[in-house]
Amino acid sequence: MTQIVAQTVSFGVVQQPAIVAHRGASTDRPEHTIGAYELALKEGADGLECDIRLTRDGEIVCVHDRTLLRTSNGRGTVSALTLEELRKFDYGSWHGYREPAELLLLDQLLELVKGTDVQLFVETKHPVRYRNEVERKLAEALKRHGLASQIVMMSFSATAVKVFREQVPDVRTVLLLDRLGRLRSGALPSFADYTGPGVHLLRNDPGYVDRARRAGHETYVWTVDTAEDVALCRDLGVRYLATNAPANTRRLLTANLAT
Repeated sequence: MTQIVAQTVSFGVVQQPAIVAHRGASTDRPEHTIGAYELALKEGADGLECDIRLTRDGEIVCVHDRTLLRTSNGRGTVSALTLEELRKFDYGSWHGYREPAELLLLDQLLELVKGTDVQLFVETKHPVRYRNEVERKLAEALKRHGLASQIVMMSFSATAVKVFREQVPDVRTVLLLDRLGRLRSGALPSFADYTGPGVHLLRNDPGYVDRARRAGHETYVWTVDTAEDVALCRDLGVRYLATNAPANTRRLLTANLAT
């Protein structure tokens, strides 16, 4: 689905960024709901992104925050509640969505992408009370579904990425970054395939994408919604572009090609 275009940048010919729907098409639908992901697929997203946490009884659910307060009509901490307890709440009304939305399990999202060419980027959240149990459970789920080739695992925790790579060495990984620090050279630890800077880092240091590529790492950038940021990522040759509005971002990329 990703078009190939020529661009005049220091490293030569690159691909148009692949569009990854951040928490689904989360501008138009409540994040981490099946409706948000189905809309993202309908809008032609090249990939989907989700965050995962463990319930008290060890089930993997797609929820970004540690607590339920922002994205449901419930209260409490995800890790302190069972799946049955979490399922009692509505996950759509906070967004102004007219219909109730159910809690999304990772298994449901894996089934959604199965049989397609869509990549699923799965972020494990840290710190959490169960430490690296979430990586172990994720590894088990991927083996059970047979989807290793379609999945990319991500985390801001280098330890989490390392632990996961040791369990599933054939699944690609992203080390997410909210600052460059000692990784400013573009080099990454051996267990990370892609670098994952926030778009704010590229605004301040656009040369980072080229340095990372020269070190052998393509770039996944979060979270890109404005015309200026879309153009920046396109011009720098970013490989994956995470966005809350995949259809609009596709339009912006297409419009930028014409200019």
